[in-house]
Amino acid sequence: MSKYTTGEMAKLCSVSVRTVQYYDKRGILVPSELSEGGRRIYSEDDLQKLKIICFLRELDISINSISEILQEEKPQRIIQLLLEQQKQLLISEIGERQNKLKVLKTLSDSVKDDKDFSVKSIGDVAYHMKSKNKLTKARGVLLTIGIIIDIVEVATIVLWITTGMWLPFVIGMCICAIIGTWVSLYYMKRVAYICPECHEVFKPTKREIFFAPHNPKARKLRCTCCGHKGYCVEVAAPEKNEN
Repeated sequence: MSKYTTGEMAKLCSVSVRTVQYYDKRGILVPSELSEGGRRIYSEDDLQKLKIICFLRELDISINSISEILQEEKPQRIIQLLLEQQKQLLISEIGERQNKLKVLKTLSDSVKDDKDFSVKSIGDVAYHMKSKNKLTKARGVLLTIGIIIDIVEVATIVLWITTGMWLPFVIGMCICAIIGTWVSLYYMKRVAYICPECHEVFKPTKREIFFAPHNPKARKLRCTCCGHKGYCVEVAAPEKNEN
């Protein structure tokens, strides 16, 4: 089995020799043996223990708390929970950084391709990227309900044609109309639009949204801020408009 001096332990764990000596003094990393000259000699298990101590210290856990954890009957359970917590934290941080990277890439491509790209345009893109997840969720609900309505319509029409029973079709259409109205109102409540002229985020009336010409990403509307009429980019509504 490998044996290590204080200096070797310090080097392998990227800490100072004084730190290793301090942990010995505090009784949380006692060397497995002493040489004839009184030098501290550490085992492989001691090395792994030091790595755990260093990890716990990085989590800002005090020396006294570390001592208590290591004295537990099964300290590995507590350490496992801390490791899992740290893993989830890192996963969350990675997700946030990936989202920021997407925003930076979009901004970079837009600046490169558009000679008239302005500071306000950067704000539009940033807002659109920030609201993308909420907008995707709202569109997902709209699409799902739309598919269900289509299935009900087709099924009742087929039933009518094959059996002559028209009542299920009428009832189905009434239910679909009610659900369709609800999901439309749900969607309209959760979207807003960015005016390409004044770059303000505005909320048109539900009637304007319903009747306006549109494509998957924009709708032809009149801006309530500057009066400009044209295609405006669809984004998720600000929080205050969702309540």
